[in-house]
Amino acid sequence: MPRVLPRRRWGEGPWPWLAAGSVALSLLALGALLLLLAGRGLGHFWPAPVALVELENGHRLAGEAVKEEPPGEEASGTRGRERLYRTANRDLDAGSWTWVALEAIADVSHPSELVVLERRRWGDFIGRLVAVERDGRALGEGASAWPVLQARLDALQALRDEQARLRRESILPLAARLAAGPDAEASRELALANARRRALQAEADRDRLVLESVDGRRLEQPLAEVVRAWRPNAMSPLEKLAAWGQGVWRFLSEGPRAANTAGGVWPAIFGTVLMVLLMSVLVTPFGVLAAVYLNEVAHQGRLTRLVRIAVRNLAGVPSIVYGVFGLGVFVHGIGGSLDGWFFEEALPSPTFGTGGLLWASLTLALLTLPVVIVATEEGLARIPDHQREGALALGATRLEMLARVVLPMAAPAMLTGVILAVARAAGEVAPLMLVGVAKLAPQVPVDGDFPFLHLDRKFMHLGYHIFDTAFHGGDVQAALPLVYATALLLVLVILVLNLTAIFLRHHLKVRHGALPRV
Repeated sequence: MPRVLPRRRWGEGPWPWLAAGSVALSLLALGALLLLLAGRGLGHFWPAPVALVELENGHRLAGEAVKEEPPGEEASGTRGRERLYRTANRDLDAGSWTWVALEAIADVSHPSELVVLERRRWGDFIGRLVAVERDGRALGEGASAWPVLQARLDALQALRDEQARLRRESILPLAARLAAGPDAEASRELALANARRRALQAEADRDRLVLESVDGRRLEQPLAEVVRAWRPNAMSPLEKLAAWGQGVWRFLSEGPRAANTAGGVWPAIFGTVLMVLLMSVLVTPFGVLAAVYLNEVAHQGRLTRLVRIAVRNLAGVPSIVYGVFGLGVFVHGIGGSLDGWFFEEALPSPTFGTGGLLWASLTLALLTLPVVIVATEEGLARIPDHQREGALALGATRLEMLARVVLPMAAPAMLTGVILAVARAAGEVAPLMLVGVAKLAPQVPVDGDFPFLHLDRKFMHLGYHIFDTAFHGGDVQAALPLVYATALLLVLVILVLNLTAIFLRHHLKVRHGALPRV
């Protein structure tokens, strides 16, 4: 009689070790990715030391050392090791980056008087501060110019805050009143507000800086164009840490500048979170109702199986196809009809017949609908039949059984579908390029004017911001740290949204009890 060997179980042999190794490798890869994004992105806000480089030929330059290239990278193999410096001063040198051969360097020092200015135009300036002038009269020269500059920057920030408050509280509301119809009082108040704004701007334009590059070239700089100034070589570690924290906060709270290569990403953060929340509100009821119908109501025949196959196939359709569908059906079809019915006086300028927050949210809801349907239906299938039969035996109607027994027990599976939908929708870029995302939209689509949430407005998105900054910027090297920082921020936003849904799912599991495995 042949000997029967016992079947080897999954817990025996190398399989558990291979599974654990795969999980560990995945976690290591994820950790390496986050470390790369954090190091390259958050390190951008640390005040880097500025080096004064003297070359063998007598030329001098000042800049921040960025990286070094090993020798022999050209085909000839004759090039030596080189170092890349961010020298800024684009208005003086027609460029912000300089490669320097290491063998050509005679001396490198870090003088404490070197100043870095962040400007609204022409990028940063690196050099020396000669004087601070007001109406042509010197307020400070030489060593005394630096404290005067700090005081004038504080006064300039107060003027900017007053201008922003005036625009937000007076100019924009009065302009909206005039747009609704003739109003003599609003017109008079708007003229006074504009006069006050011009007076504030004239006050800010009175100050000028006299700057000098390290090779002796002088430059007059309007102080109104300067955002901030610092001397990194004279800063202590605590001062640098404080400056780093302020830089991170500005990145999170301000809008972009200089073609997205400077400033912050607050409009993109707000637009991403708002779009994902709207998408979740739109997709969840439709996905849950579709899953309930397929699993609880529809006859389980060939047609239902074909519908399930179609739903699963829709999950694999490329996202750009959904973008084309949203552009044709939502934007041009429904949006164009809404403009013809309700906004005819605004034509030919479209209101809903162009990309906006509503159409982007609907397109991504359609994109993620199969994910929610499949996850919810799998959760419904795991609920034992005796739960349904017990509710019906106690006198509950079929609707009461679904609403009070089945759906609460399937809520964790529904939230699993929402989590997967959020993770996919927050990172999608291709469909948004067709249905509402903008390169620059500094005004968020929520304000104090009725209806408060403006679904017709375009918005910024972190994923598209990364794409635009990395590939469409004028200075890719300068934008690269912001790309890493924005990518890290996008990962963190998705993580926060997912953790919120995960905690809610855990709460529902505890409340309704764990389902038996089938």
